[in-house]
Amino acid sequence: MSSPCSLLGMSKKPRVLTDEALALIARRFAVLSEPMRLRLLHSLFAGERHVNALVEASGGTQANVSRHLQTLANAGILARRKEGLQVFYAIADPSIFELCELVCGSLEKQHTQRAGVFAR
Repeated sequence: MSSPCSLLGMSKKPRVLTDEALALIARRFAVLSEPMRLRLLHSLFAGERHVNALVEASGGTQANVSRHLQTLANAGILARRKEGLQVFYAIADPSIFELCELVCGSLEKQHTQRAGVFAR
C-alpha cells in the first residue's frame, strides 16, 4: 500500500485520483480521527495485546474499547486473534507506524518552531 502522502500527490510524481480513491482515503483518515483509537494504536506499537490490557492502558470501558478495536479491525488496521476466552489485537498494517511518525514529527516540528518564537 502506498503512503497517504504519495496518494495525495505529495510524492515526486503526482497521482490522478478518482472520486472512489479519494473516498477511501477520507475513510481511512476518519477512522484515525478518534483520540481513543489513536490511544489504542499507541498501546499496540510494542506488540500484540489482549483486550483487557488495552482497556486498562486506555482507561476506557470494555464496551467502548471493544467498539473502537472493531472499527480499527474492520478498516484493516488491526488484526484480531482469539485464544480461548481472550481476544488479542495487533497492528496488521505496518504503514500505520510510518503515518504516525510522519504526523507526530510534523506536529513536533511545528510546536518547536512556535515555542522558539517565545524563547527570544
